[in-house]
Parts: sequence; structure tokens; C-alpha cells
Amino acid sequence: MLRLGMCATAMAMGVWGQANAPVKMTEIQVVGTHNSYHAGLGTHEMEYLRKKNPKAAVALDYRHPKIEEQLEAGVRQLEIDVYEDREGGKFARPAMLAAMAKAGMPADPSFDPKGLMKKPGYKVVHVKDVDFRSQCQPFKDCLARIRKWSRAHPRHLPLYVLIENKDPNPEPGPPLEQPGRLSTASFDALDAEIRSVFRADELITPDDVRAGKSTLEEAVLTKGWPTLESAKGKVVFLLDQERVSDLYLVGHKNLAGRVMFTNSSPGNPDAAFVKINDAEADPEWVTQLVRRGYLVRTMTDGGSAAVKANNTARMEAAMKSGAQLLSTDYPFWWKASSGYAVQFEMGTARCNPAVPVVACNLDALREK
Repeated sequence: MLRLGMCATAMAMGVWGQANAPVKMTEIQVVGTHNSYHAGLGTHEMEYLRKKNPKAAVALDYRHPKIEEQLEAGVRQLEIDVYEDREGGKFARPAMLAAMAKAGMPADPSFDPKGLMKKPGYKVVHVKDVDFRSQCQPFKDCLARIRKWSRAHPRHLPLYVLIENKDPNPEPGPPLEQPGRLSTASFDALDAEIRSVFRADELITPDDVRAGKSTLEEAVLTKGWPTLESAKGKVVFLLDQERVSDLYLVGHKNLAGRVMFTNSSPGNPDAAFVKINDAEADPEWVTQLVRRGYLVRTMTDGGSAAVKANNTARMEAAMKSGAQLLSTDYPFWWKASSGYAVQFEMGTARCNPAVPVVACNLDALREK
């Protein structure tokens, strides 16, 4: 990955420094949630997992409020894991439930009382066969909830939805139920599900950002992303895994006609969004990316041990870096038992400290 030696060079190449220009949507910071749909395991399911895999049980022992509650609290970036299920029923019978029954353990309330998992369409699941409970199901239901909240709050700050499209990549341990192998048709279907819920004028797409430029990267490095004011009330979809970006681009050069922005690397024609999980490892690089005009998402939590110790070093580095999307398991009031939470000194969003713009103030951040 190309590094720029000096911040001054980054300024010259990007859009940073236009102090009197209107605030861009990338010139603020917002808090997001990691695995936003996560409902946690049932009581007996967690008991079983603790016996079989204590380490996994610790990692999976969390749950989020409903998506609508998160949005109401100020979360402006969501993450949703989706599995392709072309015929339906692929994830309707989790293996762990069968293993629990065989072991004589009592069952928790059904995770699918309406039989939604038997129908075709993308499903929302964290870990196949193990961590299968979601706050919304199927994927289109999650989308409908997001849109309903968005339409009820038409002046909200731009809302980002990070999509991780699971594929049958090799995983350690025994074989688990696998999603369909990803193809261009998979992504066509995923885009179609999103467009079936959201109108075109409710989204910010690659075509909107690239308009008038030969590549998406050229657009963000020269004219930048849309203004914050024009982006209010809009939803932006981001594709999580860089390893599937090339597949998403097939037949859609420069993401023409696509809904989502790919997780890419600087220097690629589709580079507008970059995911850097650990900003603490190289905060100067993150700051340079932000100042050049890229949208950057990072994780603020340093793992379960750090959260338990209320260690805020990674969170502080992420905030200072200027990464616009700060993803956490503990936003605002949803604090860990240690007191750890990701929040700003005031409000649920703030002007980006790495991109000082005179026009950015409390009025610019206002959602009403």
C-alpha cells in the first residue's frame, strides 16, 4: 500500500484544506456498531457452547439492542452479515440445536418462529450453525427497518450500512453448513434486494459520487464526496470484504450501476472506501487517507480483554486518526460492565479533527 511521506503532500493531492467550502459528508465522525444485528445466543445455547468451546463463548457473549433503538440513540453506521440462500432452508436447522438435543439439553425459544429461514433470499447470520439469532430476519426485513427509521427522520446524518457477504471460504474445525458459492449473480441478487426496499433517491451510490469523473477514485481525490447537507436523509451501502471486490466489479467497471462501494485500496479505480480495522497500528496513514478524501471505517475496541480492563487506547487512536466510521460493540449508553463505551464529549457525531473545516459546527451536524 502506497504511503505518502508528508501530510502536506496528502493535502496537495486531496480535498483537505478547503476551509471555507461546504462541509463534506466525509468531514465528520460518527459512531457505528459491529455486527449490529447480533441478538446473542439463547441461555441454554450459551451454556452448551461454554462447555464445548469456552473461548468462542467469551467472544460471542454480547448482544445489541434492536436496530431501530441503535439508530434512535445516534448510531450512524451499521454492519450486517448476509448469507446467500437461493432455494431457502439452508440455515433453518442449525447443527448446534441438534447436538444439544442429542446431549439432552433443554431448548431455548425458537429462533425462527415464523419459518422465515425456510424461504429463499439472503439471511442474516453471524456464525453458521452456532450463532444464528438475529434482531431482524431475513436481510430484506433489516433493510425495511432501516428505511422506515430513515423516512421517519428525513434530516438524519448519512447512514452507512456495511455488508459482509459470507462465502464458503475454508474455516477451521468441523464442516458447517455453507452458503452458496458467490458469483456475479449473487451480487446482482444482493443489489436487487437493496433496491427493492430503497428508492434511488434515498441512496448515495458510486454513480452519484463518480459523476463527471473517469474513475471513482479520481472523483473522491478531486471533488470529494457529496456535501453533508445533500447527504442528510440518505443511506450508503459498503461492501465489507476486499477479497470479493473484483467479483462485484465484473460487468460494472468503476462500479457503474452498482449499489455498494467496494472495500478497496488506494490506487485502484474503485477506491473510495477503505476499511482499516486497527487505526492504532498506523494512525498517520489513516489520517492521510482521510485528508485525501477517502471514507475510512475502523474498529475502536481492542478485544474482550481490553474492554474488560476499560483500556481506551485503541478507541482514542481511532478517534484522533480521523477515520469517519468508528465501529464498536459498546456505543453511547450501551456500556460494557467495565464502563467502556465509545462516545464523543458532546452529541452523537462530531466535526472531524483530522479535517478542520470552518463551516463544520453544531448547526451543520444538526438532524432536525
